[in-house]
Amino acid sequence: MPDFEPIKFEPITGRYFTMNVDGDPVRVYVEEAGAGTPLVCLHTAGSDGRQFRHLMTDPAVTDHFRVIAFDMPWHGKSNPPVGWEDQEYQLTTDLYRDTVLAFCDAMALENPVVMGCSMGGRIVLHLALDHPDRFKAVIALEGADRLEGYYDLEWLHRPDVHGGEVAAGFVSGQVAPQSPDEFRWETLWHYMQGGPGIFKGDLHFYWVDGHFDDRSAKIDTSRCPVYLLSGEYDSSCTPERTEATAARIKGSSATVMPGIGHFPMSENPALFREFILPVLEKIRS
Repeated sequence: MPDFEPIKFEPITGRYFTMNVDGDPVRVYVEEAGAGTPLVCLHTAGSDGRQFRHLMTDPAVTDHFRVIAFDMPWHGKSNPPVGWEDQEYQLTTDLYRDTVLAFCDAMALENPVVMGCSMGGRIVLHLALDHPDRFKAVIALEGADRLEGYYDLEWLHRPDVHGGEVAAGFVSGQVAPQSPDEFRWETLWHYMQGGPGIFKGDLHFYWVDGHFDDRSAKIDTSRCPVYLLSGEYDSSCTPERTEATAARIKGSSATVMPGIGHFPMSENPALFREFILPVLEKIRS
């Protein structure tokens, strides 16, 4: 018999369950690792929860936090609702907010921290405004209260264009040039696997429906602390837009991360941990 090296499993558990989203039962995929304060992680537009795998394998995080990442319905391993073939997917503020709240309820999470990136970073600010007492804190990665679109969304859902490849092409410029090629291409691979029209539907929330710079000043950071982190090379949610958002949200904390683009947790996990660990320690203490 040959000698085999023992398998070194990552400390991540993946499971499925069904929850109600906008009145429909949807089969949702969730991964988690660690123990302690729940840390719910929300992926970017057009991608899925795999973006947070590095946080889930970092003992500096998982020794203190129960890191939980789920694929939004229509994304990754989560299903769309039954009858999806007759629908056009379009994410709205209400649908996104209600989906995150339904997930936290289904998982019976008490006073979790919620951290999102890109569209996830934007919705956590809505959660801080509308439901401040439900969350211990929110962390907005590449999230702002107002953004502007800068390319034609019709390219993202056409029968003569590979949607996944064009989505990856659009976001490739959002990865910092210093980010390791291994993680750059892993980040883009997730985009190449997105469902038809999903990235386009997510950007409806991110660029159109999610604006609330006229109300973000009402966020009460004494009830729900707000942390904003923006990559230096992010040309979508730029550092300037993040800082403008922080200026409107009294008591919030804003950090610009040198050498990082739009996908800090997946494009350069070693550098990102230098910025996120002090934030998590502040929340924990």
